Amino acid sequence: MRNGPPAVVAASVLWGTAGTAGLLVSADSVALAAARLVIGGTALALVAGAGVRKAIRPSLLLAAVAVAAYQLCFFAAVARTGVAIGTVVAIGSGPVFTGLLSWLLHGHRPTARWAAATAAAICGCAALIVGGGAEAGGQTVSGVLFALLGGLLYAFYAVMAARAIGRGAESNAVMGVMFGGAALIMLPVLLANGLAWMSEPRGLLAVLYLGLGTTALSYFLYGRGLRTTPVATAATLALAEPAVAALLGLVVLGERLAPISIAGLVLLALSLVAVAIPEKARDQEPVPERELESQP
Repeated sequence: MRNGPPAVVAASVLWGTAGTAGLLVSADSVALAAARLVIGGTALALVAGAGVRKAIRPSLLLAAVAVAAYQLCFFAAVARTGVAIGTVVAIGSGPVFTGLLSWLLHGHRPTARWAAATAAAICGCAALIVGGGAEAGGQTVSGVLFALLGGLLYAFYAVMAARAIGRGAESNAVMGVMFGGAALIMLPVLLANGLAWMSEPRGLLAVLYLGLGTTALSYFLYGRGLRTTPVATAATLALAEPAVAALLGLVVLGERLAPISIAGLVLLALSLVAVAIPEKARDQEPVPERELESQP
């Protein structure tokens, strides 16, 4: 898979810092999600340039709506459950939804190795939830539901992006369409919620980091990774995000994790390694970049 998995993992590490950065800002979840997407989506569209027009298609426009909705669900979940649990549920459910959607929509049946590693990774995520459950607030149920909906939305736009890239579209253009479209959707939401909170240096720096770092740069890397990494594999590698989020919640925000959560982090890390390192003889290799344009 060449450089695909490292790019996906790097993107996931950046995503894992989003929840912590968001909680350091006084804005509500809607305003924060809107600001993040407007800044990050605009940056991705500018990077793609003229390629955005060539990549526009109905499936990516629908994916742009999913991108906007995912941001709202993610920050709503984190606000209700805490960084560790909200991130773990949202991203932990992503590989399952992604594998199923990829199979149902495109006939890409996941490999047995992917299934085993993903199951182990989800067990690791479950251990994180169990260990952090005592720290969650009274809105845990609604937060988990928001996170699960976010996981489904994430899976949908990831599958749509992988499909477009697999058919020969430039990864930068695909991300530019999805996130540029999401930025347009969220701009009225941002203006309606007001910009006063961004006048504070802390709030401005945080939202710039969320937009340029955890959105623009991360999805630039993720798009590059999807060129040579099957989308189901990429979704499992994205489970590096809850591990980073849990560690930041522990170190920065003072969220306590029980010993079972530490075990969950270890299991999660081992699962990511199992997915990232291909089996020479049996691994289902993605189509090389030079053959992407000929994919059905």
